[in-house]
Amino acid sequence: MTAPADLAAAGPRVAYILRSYPRLSQTFILNEILEMERQGVDVRIFAMTDPQEQIVQDGVHRVRAPVEILGAARSRPSVVADHLRAAARSPWRYLRTFVQVARRSDIDSGYVTASRFTCFGHAVRLARLMGGPSSQVTHVHAHFAHDPALIALLLNRLTAIPFSFTAHARDLYQTSPHVVGERIAAASAAITCCQANLEHMTRVAPDGAQIKILVVHNGVDLDAFQPGAARGDSQVPLIVSIGRLVEKKGFPDLVAACDRLRRAGHRFRCDIYGDGPLREAIEASIAQHGLAGHVTLAGSRTHDELREVLRRADLFALTPFVTGDGDRDGIPTVLIEAMACGLPVVTTPVCGIPDAVIHGETGLLAPPRDVDAIAAHLGALLADEPLRRAIGRRAREAAVRDYDLRAGVRQLAAIFVGPAA
Repeated sequence: MTAPADLAAAGPRVAYILRSYPRLSQTFILNEILEMERQGVDVRIFAMTDPQEQIVQDGVHRVRAPVEILGAARSRPSVVADHLRAAARSPWRYLRTFVQVARRSDIDSGYVTASRFTCFGHAVRLARLMGGPSSQVTHVHAHFAHDPALIALLLNRLTAIPFSFTAHARDLYQTSPHVVGERIAAASAAITCCQANLEHMTRVAPDGAQIKILVVHNGVDLDAFQPGAARGDSQVPLIVSIGRLVEKKGFPDLVAACDRLRRAGHRFRCDIYGDGPLREAIEASIAQHGLAGHVTLAGSRTHDELREVLRRADLFALTPFVTGDGDRDGIPTVLIEAMACGLPVVTTPVCGIPDAVIHGETGLLAPPRDVDAIAAHLGALLADEPLRRAIGRRAREAAVRDYDLRAGVRQLAAIFVGPAA
């Protein structure tokens, strides 16, 4: 990690506040930052934690922005000094913000990974690094509606630097609706990736704040994600799935569907890429169903490696559902990447997925948790190569039309550095 540069240097800057950086599973944030820099926006990255993952995306090394880990160990005198500076710079702002934090125990309910006092400490630290209202940091953007958005809001109260945030999935639905509404009202813009999220945010936003809510798709690099060479008819069809091995992704349902495909006599191989807490359970399910020769857990890979995996596949499958505690996906970016590679996709109409996947046109949709329907859709595509090609071609067209990374970042940049910022 590089240390933060002197933030008093000339030039407008956008500060990104993230839960952790760099995260293997959050390639969409990395791609956004890279494209933001390509379009001329000066970025600074502030992450609550460093995940210290073994695999790091290749693109991380192309990011020019300096990175500060807010949760890194610091001496008590240094922490106290930050609070004293913030209080001296604007006593009323500091006192009012501290009192609001102290009174709002409800902020610590729902989906949080750090206490409100920890978030306040991070905001105070950022206030010093950014130098107050006259700082060259002209806008702050937080990814995720929970802790990062809270830090951005508190920083705004301490410094008056405007902020926006992007709400994705769990962070939106497992955070108190009242709290989300407050953050929408305080932000200059509240961004999300799909229509379902927009509708939820519109319901929880206070009257008059709905105008701030915008849909900006998580786009993909359409030059990098392109269809691969056609596979020969003699090759065993390859199903690919990619995602964290967590409950909401529905991988046990995909494994069960593969068992039905095998019993029906279909030729196929299914490679699942990713890692997570359900790995052992999924491995046990593969063994229990006798699928060792058909389904493989291939582990985590970098974004560049997964791009080549998709280019070699015949179809893509991802079968998420809404968990009992409300966790869900927004629009998994890997679905759009698969579509950009010209792959027909089999998935479920959870949250924003129907925005991108139109049943029978750009993919096939099965009801969540409906293993029979998932298997039937996979079987239909395995048995009909012309259908695979036709749906894959339309999927690519939809990705080009609606999910261009460059276009999405232009929208964001206008929010960050335009009149709204």
